[in-house]
Amino acid sequence: MSDILIVDDERDIRELISDILEDEGYATRLAGNSDDAMAAINAEAPALMILDIWLKDSQMDGIDILKTVKRDNPDVPVVIISGHGNIEIAVAAIKQGAYDFIEKPFNIDQLLVVIRRAMETSRLRRENSSLRRPEASQSKMVGASASFRGLISQLDKVTKSNGRVMLSGPAGSGKELAARYIHAKSNRAQAPFVTVNCAGVEPENMEDVLFGRETAERGLEKGLLEQAHGGVVYFDEVADMPIGTQSKILRVLVDQQFTRVGGTDKVRVDLRVISSTNRDLEQAIAAGTFRQELYHRLNVVPISVPSLEERREDIPTLAAHFIEECNTAQGLPKRDLSDDAAALLQTMVWPGNVRQLKNMVERVLILGDGTGPIEARELPGSEEPAGEEGRVVLSGALATLPLREAREAFEREYLLTQINRFGGNISRTANFVGMERSALHRKLKSLGVVTSSKAGARVAHLDEEEDAQAG
Repeated sequence: MSDILIVDDERDIRELISDILEDEGYATRLAGNSDDAMAAINAEAPALMILDIWLKDSQMDGIDILKTVKRDNPDVPVVIISGHGNIEIAVAAIKQGAYDFIEKPFNIDQLLVVIRRAMETSRLRRENSSLRRPEASQSKMVGASASFRGLISQLDKVTKSNGRVMLSGPAGSGKELAARYIHAKSNRAQAPFVTVNCAGVEPENMEDVLFGRETAERGLEKGLLEQAHGGVVYFDEVADMPIGTQSKILRVLVDQQFTRVGGTDKVRVDLRVISSTNRDLEQAIAAGTFRQELYHRLNVVPISVPSLEERREDIPTLAAHFIEECNTAQGLPKRDLSDDAAALLQTMVWPGNVRQLKNMVERVLILGDGTGPIEARELPGSEEPAGEEGRVVLSGALATLPLREAREAFEREYLLTQINRFGGNISRTANFVGMERSALHRKLKSLGVVTSSKAGARVAHLDEEEDAQAG
């Protein structure tokens, strides 16, 4: 997007303008009719367009082309060329979004002044658009666990396609981050990434937000779909989209065009659609709150985003990443994470998933004294009942058991916690607790604990008793 497209039905004029501009160091492309002009724009949007207002033997005149360009490529400045008798039409073109107009026969110096100003405008618009796009850090994914590696493998497979992706997973697990990762690695990375918060928009306003509107008082207001043209639109928690809007989105996916609320013109869009949900959409379909046709259109490539519990090994790495982020963005202290704090984080319950971990890290950095590593005692929920120094205070239930049963209950809970902390990895668990791998296996068997690399560990003896009773 660095050249100038010259559209004029008179060959001598377009070649003259081209020669003048190329002498000044500009690259140019030429078109003699509306078909050639639209083909050139669709192949690659120019940095600037010089457009004759009258085009002989063309399906579209200059005003029609101007409207289309400003609709589909609003950042491209359009300079109108007009004959002496067309000044009123040229002024009308300015109102339609043209940058400026040049009257025939034109003065070369005047032409160059207008072109330089328009090219500078084009450059500033492109820079402004790039500044509005999310930084690379917003698409950076952190982790090394088996669950995380499996997720990245699936995401990498869909980055280069335009296939629609449905991300499922619990709230706070990082579904939007996964969507941004796909966008950042795709051939649409330099185009917009626009989020539609389906749960955060009032149902009666959803169509205005998505499609935009045209009113006499406020003119043309672009919706989110139009703003995402050329890039990615992300439907966050798509199950919350109003049922009436769903049918219209389905039509957009089929036709790649829509009409603004209150308008009559068709708006063409080129979009990649990524959606997310933390609910069972098939249940929503059965309940009549989600359209089955839309589900099949959006669910071309389903990808499951794991909960934080499924990737506990990543917690220390994620915490360190959030500490770095808080330092860079907010100037909060850049502290290390002690081994005890990391171990405690890995054993905690995380209903809010990665988002909850990030919030906890930020809270600790704000409330802490800002010196030294973060210790386990600084973490919310780490408080223990007061006891004499060197004593462990027993829970009421454990204190009432005979010694042997109390020891088994403690060992079972302790080993379950450590195995889940290390994602079901027996070797790493054995190393941490100070046991030989074979000895740990024997201990787990005696305590009725079974493990798997995906589910971590659980108590098996209850299931076995139920199976025996069923038999």
